[in-house]
Amino acid sequence: MENIFNNSDGGIGIYFLVFLFLLIGAVAKWRLFVKCNQPGLASIVPIWDLVVTMSIVGRPKWHAWFFVIPVFNIFFAFKVLIELAQSFGKTSVVDYILVVVLNILYVFNMALAYNEIYHGPVYGQSIDQIKARAAQ
Repeated sequence: MENIFNNSDGGIGIYFLVFLFLLIGAVAKWRLFVKCNQPGLASIVPIWDLVVTMSIVGRPKWHAWFFVIPVFNIFFAFKVLIELAQSFGKTSVVDYILVVVLNILYVFNMALAYNEIYHGPVYGQSIDQIKARAAQ
């Protein structure tokens, strides 16, 4: 049987996996945006995607410019991912680790799970306020 992941003969297996991963990510963000009462189309338009994500977590729209700053953008991406999880009532350390490590799969789970509810923006709130709102 031929190995489709072998690039020496122009194998397309790795490209198929990358495309599949990107497709899952796009569907996950689309569903997540719709769940947050935002336009789904925004998930596939690059700059608009960041602006809508900032509004979902409650950050000012100009915070999307932080993704342009080298090195700081990595920290900021993790911070926004954690705030996104908090917007859905996820407040444990395990949830924070999962959303950072398994980014696309965790977002896919939040987007497709019926029991996951968007609780609203969390930027500027203490963890106690976030937990109290999620408990309601």
